[in-house]
Amino acid sequence: MKKLNLSNASYRYLEESFKEWLAVQGYSITTVYNLPLHVRELLHYLEQQEIKNIRELKTKHIEGYYQKLKERANNRRGGGLSNGHLNKHIQALRKFTEYLRKVGRLEIPAIRLKDEEAVRKLDYLTVEEIRLLFKASYQLPDRKPNASDQLYEAIQSRDRAMLAIYYGCGLRRNEGVQLEVEDINFDSSILHVKGGKNYKERLVPISKRNLHHLISYVYDHRTALSRGSKIGKLFISYSSGKGMQGQSLLLRLKKLQYQTGDLDLIEKEIGLHTLRHSIATHLLTAGMKLESISRFLGHSSLESTQIYAHLQHKPSEQQTVYKNIPVYEYIQLSEDER
Repeated sequence: MKKLNLSNASYRYLEESFKEWLAVQGYSITTVYNLPLHVRELLHYLEQQEIKNIRELKTKHIEGYYQKLKERANNRRGGGLSNGHLNKHIQALRKFTEYLRKVGRLEIPAIRLKDEEAVRKLDYLTVEEIRLLFKASYQLPDRKPNASDQLYEAIQSRDRAMLAIYYGCGLRRNEGVQLEVEDINFDSSILHVKGGKNYKERLVPISKRNLHHLISYVYDHRTALSRGSKIGKLFISYSSGKGMQGQSLLLRLKKLQYQTGDLDLIEKEIGLHTLRHSIATHLLTAGMKLESISRFLGHSSLESTQIYAHLQHKPSEQQTVYKNIPVYEYIQLSEDER
């Protein structure tokens, strides 16, 4: 909660130290930003309980704090906090106590809080909507003064490369931001993801169509954006000459969304992670096994992939709607992990 101010200097230090620890562990920018905010609420609660030193923290304090959270009103929409929101707090508490144990500040057992049952709405785009996004990348936007055809073509090519990475390869937002040109093996059609969660690396196969978009961007158009810079980041901003951040890539996706002219698609709340959800959903519906999708997405355990399980028993439409989805051989995925 941003409005909370901590009066205890050691607690303020703890919050900042926890944030730095998350960053070192390789968590996404969003996680590094959000989890410490949730922990700040716990620390504020401890201040109210006159617990001035983190070494006084006991399991009973965490359970008491969580009970108070469950009773707290939701000021935005009325009622209490949603189960999904409560689960985010549980995640923050688990990571914070893990941090305390690992840095040697506190010997506290793992918290016993159980995740709340929450119906997780999985937002994804249809294959047709993905096609519309690609189609929109070929549309010429309103011209700016002194902007060349070469520049616009480069931006359009970068948009298609962005869709190839986040949809075609199913990367997380931060994984795509951290990508370097050298991470793409064009000869073997393999993408080396180095900036995964917890610094976990993986190799991702690239379909022929997506490889075509990446080759076109890197070899034909990227130099128009780099303006002679030797920067290695895959996605480059023309205005700054530096690597693009997640927010800038999101704005490009939003622009494509608007350019489709499809009202149903325009009304959807989408982000870069929506593209990742979409490819996973399409591959599963097309017949790929959940275990293979888990490896493809870089999940640490199959549990994270269970959100797609409800699609497993739906009839496959691979021969009709999903005929253009890249089919990844199970054996290739297995070999990529070696």
